[in-house]
Amino acid sequence: MAITIYHNNACSNSRGALALIREAGIEPEIIDYLNNPPTRERLAALIKAAGLTARGAMRDKGDLYEQLNLADPSLSDDALLDAMMAHPALINRPFVVTDKGVRLCRPPETVKEIL
Repeated sequence: MAITIYHNNACSNSRGALALIREAGIEPEIIDYLNNPPTRERLAALIKAAGLTARGAMRDKGDLYEQLNLADPSLSDDALLDAMMAHPALINRPFVVTDKGVRLCRPPETVKEIL
């Protein structure tokens, strides 16, 4: 099974999902999305495939979220996608893609649904 994880090694949820994938005997393709962010089209597709909205896929912790006033409920999905493209740290993680689907693996055990 081919698996891709959009990974941030500084994130405990991301490290946990990666460990669970490896415990299943699979070495995934690891994309360091902070240095190699997905295209806007790919990010939108990941969000949709995971059954989320742009807001649901956005990291809402930290100064950047507040500085950019991203809690404003009037912001459209397009505006939120623009923010995530400009600042990949705003993309929540980890997104995991397998033949069985896409999940935002928070908590990490969510990855088991698609292994």
